[in-house]
Amino acid sequence: MGAAISRRIWTWARLAGGAAILAVLVWRVGAGPLVDGLRLTTGWALAAALAITSLTTLCCAWRWRLVAGGLGVGMPLRTAVAAYYRSQFLNATLPGGVVGDVHRAVRHGRDLGHLGRSLRAVAWERASGQAVQLVLTVGVLLLLPLRSGSLLLLVACPVAVVAGVALVAVALRLDPRRLPARIARAVTTDLRDAVLARRAWPGILLASVVAVLGHAAVFLVAVRATGTHLSLGRLLPLALVVLMASAVPTNIAGWGPREGAAAWAFGSVGLSAAQGVTVAVVYGVLALVATLPGAVVVLVGRRRARDSVRGPTEAQPERVGSGVDA
Repeated sequence: MGAAISRRIWTWARLAGGAAILAVLVWRVGAGPLVDGLRLTTGWALAAALAITSLTTLCCAWRWRLVAGGLGVGMPLRTAVAAYYRSQFLNATLPGGVVGDVHRAVRHGRDLGHLGRSLRAVAWERASGQAVQLVLTVGVLLLLPLRSGSLLLLVACPVAVVAGVALVAVALRLDPRRLPARIARAVTTDLRDAVLARRAWPGILLASVVAVLGHAAVFLVAVRATGTHLSLGRLLPLALVVLMASAVPTNIAGWGPREGAAAWAFGSVGLSAAQGVTVAVVYGVLALVATLPGAVVVLVGRRRARDSVRGPTEAQPERVGSGVDA
């Protein structure tokens, strides 16, 4: 009972955090940048986002498959791609930004009868991707000639938040008296067998790098759609910083921290906060539309589920009728 109440409070706190960020942005820059972001989203930008996201989804699904295979819950690549599209769509349309990943893990685990392994596979897959993204972001900020002090601080904030959320989640799930031993044993085993295994880590690294660069490319498309003209050397750090901040789970279907980070990041390099908000809104629309193939997966899955339930019910009268005729 207490754990359920704690999770409910945490859920509402995350939503409140995203709403507060959006409210502060509207108060500081007005609603104009938000409206401009919706208005400036064009057909070519949507088509580019769909194409780029198809590649990043393939890479992420491959990464998940590699990690899951090491934990003994592997799957065909086609199945992984469909499930990953579905999880991205749910993440982009439901509060919190992680519902799709949880659904992906639970459904895969129930299908195979190994829920714990499936949950760990998704957790490690997401963590490995975030780790590579963090390294790339910090590396770019250190190498490129930008005023990176405040941007590095901006990267540190979501990292600290995500780490704190992970610690709280683990503490709620496990018995504190057995916490250190269980975590150490599980982490060591999973790293050895799934993440850092010789057959897996090169693919995980490659897939993660391509996925990060793909998401950054969609952000650059959003920048171009707003008419902002900056060199790639200035845009890439901004893109990576905003993407890193998007990992903060205090959002409303992805909205909140991303727009706040964009306002801060653009202001840190001499641009306007309103400009950053507009770009973030365009990026949010592009990212949402790019996940729409996941909506098709959801609809097909529901239709198959209805057919599987309806089939035996409809088949019963036929069997009874044939027996009477005989």
